[in-house]
Amino acid sequence: MQHEAIDWDDAYANAPHIPSAEAYPPRWAAEAAAFRATARGQTGQSYGPHPRQSFDLFLPEAESSGLVVFVHGGYWMKFDRSMWSHLAAGAVARGWAVAMPSYRLAPEVAISSITADIRAAVEAIASRVPGGPLVLAGHSAGGHLVARMLCADAAPGAAADRIARVVPISPVSDLRPLLKTQMAGPLHLDAGSAAAESPVLMTPRPGVPVHVWVGGDERPVFLDQARWLAEAWTGAALTVDEGRHHFDLIEGLTRPDSPLTGALLDGL
Repeated sequence: MQHEAIDWDDAYANAPHIPSAEAYPPRWAAEAAAFRATARGQTGQSYGPHPRQSFDLFLPEAESSGLVVFVHGGYWMKFDRSMWSHLAAGAVARGWAVAMPSYRLAPEVAISSITADIRAAVEAIASRVPGGPLVLAGHSAGGHLVARMLCADAAPGAAADRIARVVPISPVSDLRPLLKTQMAGPLHLDAGSAAAESPVLMTPRPGVPVHVWVGGDERPVFLDQARWLAEAWTGAALTVDEGRHHFDLIEGLTRPDSPLTGALLDGL
């Protein structure tokens, strides 16, 4: 009996399997711009010399209860912080400061350099908002990057001691399957670098709760990637958000009372 070969590029492609996928990026951009127009805080704050090494910081009306850093996705190759500002709304409404960094993209740099960017961003942002706990959340490639912050080789300096929770949303936690895709070239991936950047192969910082969140209607490989991380990191929680796909899963962050915002902040 012959088994049909897996098309790995299609397996890791989200947009072709989401109805009206092309409508999401302009909607994100519009909602983000509308949020920035009324939000408190500062935009375009630098954490390094490259134009993409910058972040936006959104502040609540009163003194913040703590700091959330949200890292966007895009397979390490697309987007910037300006697309996602509205995702700060839920946490800001609950009294938290929220920062959103951009970072250098592949193919200009390899994933290891992007990991270093996020480490530098978290250090810089934490110094700007020195009080309260630090929560790291990220979507897709951003989920990979925030998970990396719990690994010893990427720990963000003194800010590592403030990390109270990490929420990887639809993360890519094992990069080795990407070697079978056409993305391997622009991502500068080979067997060594894929393993070196895979959180599932690392031991996380002890004592920091991790809650992996994934949509029930996501591509099977993303359900696998989420499960692999939850299984590899002892004590990590896993939530499968039924009825949600890779693009609409993050909408919960716009609402203070959503389960996803609760996964970031409840109990802190």
